[in-house]
Amino acid sequence: MKRSGIAPILILLFIVGISCKNTPKQCEEEVDSEWIDSLQRVYQYGICIDTLDLKEYKMKNGDNPAAIFSNLGFSALMADSISRSSKEVLDPTKLQAGMHYYTFTMQDSTAQIRYIAFAKSKTDYAVIDFTGDTISAYEFNKPITLKRQYVEGTINSSLWNVLQSKSVNPLLAINISDVFAWQIDFYDVKEGDSFRVLYDIAYIDDTTALNISSIQGAIFTHQGKDFVAIPFTQDSVFEYFDQDGNSLRKEFLKAPLDIFRITSRFTNARFHPILKRYRAHHGVDYAAPVGTPVKSIGAGTVIAKGYQNGGGNFLKVKHNSVYTTTYMHLSKFAKGIQVGSHVQQGEVIAYVGSTGLSTGPHLDFRVHKNGQPINPLNIEAPPSLPVKAELRDSFAIVKQQVLAELDSMQTRHIEVADTLLITE
Repeated sequence: MKRSGIAPILILLFIVGISCKNTPKQCEEEVDSEWIDSLQRVYQYGICIDTLDLKEYKMKNGDNPAAIFSNLGFSALMADSISRSSKEVLDPTKLQAGMHYYTFTMQDSTAQIRYIAFAKSKTDYAVIDFTGDTISAYEFNKPITLKRQYVEGTINSSLWNVLQSKSVNPLLAINISDVFAWQIDFYDVKEGDSFRVLYDIAYIDDTTALNISSIQGAIFTHQGKDFVAIPFTQDSVFEYFDQDGNSLRKEFLKAPLDIFRITSRFTNARFHPILKRYRAHHGVDYAAPVGTPVKSIGAGTVIAKGYQNGGGNFLKVKHNSVYTTTYMHLSKFAKGIQVGSHVQQGEVIAYVGSTGLSTGPHLDFRVHKNGQPINPLNIEAPPSLPVKAELRDSFAIVKQQVLAELDSMQTRHIEVADTLLITE
């Protein structure tokens, strides 16, 4: 075989997960001599398994690498040697009951172990190689493939339910709400609101869906107004921007909970269900199950933490010289949260409860501006930095591509729907 054919061969071998441990020249010689045979080979975890038997095991309570190696038939001395040789890629403290590991043995009467692979996660493995003169260990990472998906719909109950009805992972609703968290209160979406979303799903083995990777473009129509999200990276930070290049990220989140129902709004005269009299309620009550995570709506410093007879367990966060927020009726505080703690936007600071004067589990959330209570649902916060002037041309190209792909997908969606209608 001519040397000119080596480049595509090496590329193919890289894709299937082979890693040559020799010099580039030795690699080329191996590829030249074994090229035809390699087309027929099957690889798993970077190991050629077509001449090996694979057996799967599951760790039990009390298992550790040394014990596992001993149970596989290695002597105590050998088990210790394997443990020391693999310690860089196999941390014993991170192995847990239920994790899987695999042996690859010779297909003969000796059944000699040639490799052991430990699954550290769905994508990350530690492989121990016994085929050389000495024991070696290395990490193997299953390749992740991103597949572009598109979904559109009209709200008739909730975003979650609409996605479920379309056989789309309803967790996409959380991704969408995260993107538009500063523009739309997703627990106040109206019937007739609609959305069009491009998103990527991460796959392993090209067939098993791992998770929703990211949203790659979206248009959400809320109360007749289009909210557009264009993904763009500047200063090594991935963000979403509107069509004019303004960041969708603002100073505060729209709400301190991901899942909730508003049961009481900001008012100067609310009938208190326990005190049985009218008095001001300068906050918003969000009903949610006990233990629901409560997030700080913005970066700031915890300036008060404790218990009040009325508010029960509470936290107060000072965000800047203008704004403070208060979270009440909490069941407990997040680990490490103390007076003086600095918290980030979206950080879990506590959990919903029903402490103090409360008829059921909920969060009483309050905002003060310059010391005066204001309606949390009407906060107007300034956006973060827009796309820089020197990056405007690049952003325009990305925006054009995203909007064109959204339009193209919508057209295909309509055509498929029309075809199904005609077929029926």
